[in-house]
Amino acid sequence: MSLDRFAPAEAALKAGNFEDGAAIIERLLTEDPKAPASVYRNYATMLVRRKLYDRTETWSARGLEIYPRDAELMNVRGVALRRLGRHAEALEILSRASRLAPKDRSILNNLGNVYNDIKNPAAIDAFTKLVRQSPADGDLQRALGRAFWFAGDLEKAETRFKLATKLKPQLVDAWLDIVSLAHELHGLEASNELLAQALAANPADVRLTEAQAIALRRAGETRRAEQLLLQAIEANPDQANLYYQLGNNITDYDRVRANEYLRKAVELAPHEPRYRVLLAESLGRSRHGDEAANLEEAYGILQAVLPQMPPEAGNLKIAYELMTRVADYDGIDKLGSFSQIGRTWAEAGRHTALFAHLARVEAPADRYELIEQHRIWGRKAEAAAARNPIRPSPPRRPNGKIRVGFMSSDLRAHPVAYFALPLFEHYDRERFEVYCYSFYQGQEDPTQQSITKWVDAFRWNKDISDRDAAQMIADDQLDILFELGGSTHMNKLGVMAFKPAPLSASWVGYPHSAGPSTIDYLVVDPYLLPEDPNLLIEKPLVLPKAWYTMGARAFREEPAVAPEPPVDRNGYITFGTANNPYKYNRKVLQTWAQIVAETPGSRFLFVRPEGDSPTFQANIRKIFASRGVAAERVIFNAVRGRHLPFYNDMDISLDAFPQTGGTTTCEALWMGVPVIAKRGPAVFERLSYSVLENAGLGEFCTDTVEDYMEVARKLAANPTRIGELRRGMRARLRASPLGDIKQFAADYFDMIAEAVMDYRSDHAGALSKPEAATL
Repeated sequence: MSLDRFAPAEAALKAGNFEDGAAIIERLLTEDPKAPASVYRNYATMLVRRKLYDRTETWSARGLEIYPRDAELMNVRGVALRRLGRHAEALEILSRASRLAPKDRSILNNLGNVYNDIKNPAAIDAFTKLVRQSPADGDLQRALGRAFWFAGDLEKAETRFKLATKLKPQLVDAWLDIVSLAHELHGLEASNELLAQALAANPADVRLTEAQAIALRRAGETRRAEQLLLQAIEANPDQANLYYQLGNNITDYDRVRANEYLRKAVELAPHEPRYRVLLAESLGRSRHGDEAANLEEAYGILQAVLPQMPPEAGNLKIAYELMTRVADYDGIDKLGSFSQIGRTWAEAGRHTALFAHLARVEAPADRYELIEQHRIWGRKAEAAAARNPIRPSPPRRPNGKIRVGFMSSDLRAHPVAYFALPLFEHYDRERFEVYCYSFYQGQEDPTQQSITKWVDAFRWNKDISDRDAAQMIADDQLDILFELGGSTHMNKLGVMAFKPAPLSASWVGYPHSAGPSTIDYLVVDPYLLPEDPNLLIEKPLVLPKAWYTMGARAFREEPAVAPEPPVDRNGYITFGTANNPYKYNRKVLQTWAQIVAETPGSRFLFVRPEGDSPTFQANIRKIFASRGVAAERVIFNAVRGRHLPFYNDMDISLDAFPQTGGTTTCEALWMGVPVIAKRGPAVFERLSYSVLENAGLGEFCTDTVEDYMEVARKLAANPTRIGELRRGMRARLRASPLGDIKQFAADYFDMIAEAVMDYRSDHAGALSKPEAATL
């Protein structure tokens, strides 16, 4: 083919009519694919420069069919595949290109970039070769620094970033890297000093304004960050990343505006996957307006962006969360194996994501893998804390009391607070002092006001970093600190890595070992305590009876229990659940469906805010249909917060497994609905077992799926027993350890006193007399 035939295309391109020129090129290449290799190379390069990566991938593939050993065309194709997030294919084609042209620096550079993207230490070799040839190249020094960073060699990474910024002060990406790394290595003050240097060298670069906002957010100063970003947007109204950062910054306290800003970011940069992924997450967490519509839109955005979404820890967490909420288990399976996903989250510091992983445990080995994933996170948190430790506090003056701290952002109208209330209301003020710590971003409610009134001190700080929170707690000179939130929303599990009290423990908020070795104890009861000690990281601190109680302030007389079970008025059994979908899995739903199929005429009721989501309904009904249950036998009541009255439409609650209910089990029983549960080896598999045993209903807890199904079928066949249980359930609970809140509080603080006394005894030789009196 003569190159003269491409002259009209060249003329169109020179005139600025890209699509006209591209159409001519593509028509000619389709008519005669055996055009010179340079045509394919030049056109593919042109497409890459315009960020048209899908078209680059298509036309580079066609060119390589004709010229399969063209290393330059392979290189361009590798760049496109990388930008499309298809790293394995990019690695394969660039490796082939490098073998064909081992001295080609561009190919080696692009190969190193892919290695860095996937955090493969082979990037070190690639960029070391390039740096040796061009030691004054700031971009290459930065790339080598990132390779060391991803490999965990932070000091070498810092050296390379410093060199990159010295060689090329206008290389803002290198400044951003070193600012972030300095925060990790040396703390906020050091990173702020570097950020000031970066701004001095690049005063007009908006990315550094973003970095300032991120630094403020890391310090817990989200409202200052918001003001900074609003000012930046006023000066730069078309900068999509500013809207992205602003939306991300305010999600904890203004979800409505956050969504508006994230939509604006997507509008300005529709092809940027990060913006769409974060919008999907925020919509999925939006409780305002039509929650089901928000969820449907979020899931739709996720499905559209998945092919371009880099498989990074944060993105995987968001995808996993949204797929779980709509019961898309096929999609979850495609994200990766239990080990791959969990370790990706742990290595990236995404402890929150591990919570959703509990329900995915299947094989016995998964339980020990889950323990290791938490240990990985814990080691990283401890290493970060060790690089910027808190200062020790002097001994406090003795007053003969044990000072106890409780840290949670859920000390408000929240299940964690409901279970903890007896401890705050009924502790012995002659023996103990109680300090509470909250980082809740919302407004004070009556529950928080009551707690504040009861305890000796309530530290509420919306804008504070983990380290500063740890220092605040250390300055209060506690004897023991309990964290009640795990890594759930707005909590600060990272505080525990700083060891702000001589003793520390986890309780109630997270039904698994948290991970850091700096946490001494996990509070359990005799039923939660695993038989295998290897399923705990901490030492067990064992309560004598129940793990928590159901106090009257949380479990009230209203709504009332309907005296007759639904089966009496309906003529059929209604099974159901109000458990969160993050506890569901394919096997649980199949088991529920099989029970319904084997119970003639029965129904299954889902009491969940996801209930109005068409995708959630379709996926659930598909699994039930696979067991022969017609769609009309699966009922959805979409409700959030005011769900208790719907238990009057449920005869039997079927619990999830392996992660069982906790609050949900208590609520079902309080509303007179018996719960069928399955017990497993680990703590998170034994929550319902503990509740049922303490309520005198251990007969409804089994060890196998077969027994679980048999107990459910047997109870369903006995409506008289269902009615008797319903009518007598509240009296049963009040008379059980679950209802004895004063005894529970006494037991809890006796447990604390024993742990503190043991600590004092073990450390008596190391303590001075004043310290021994207070620790």
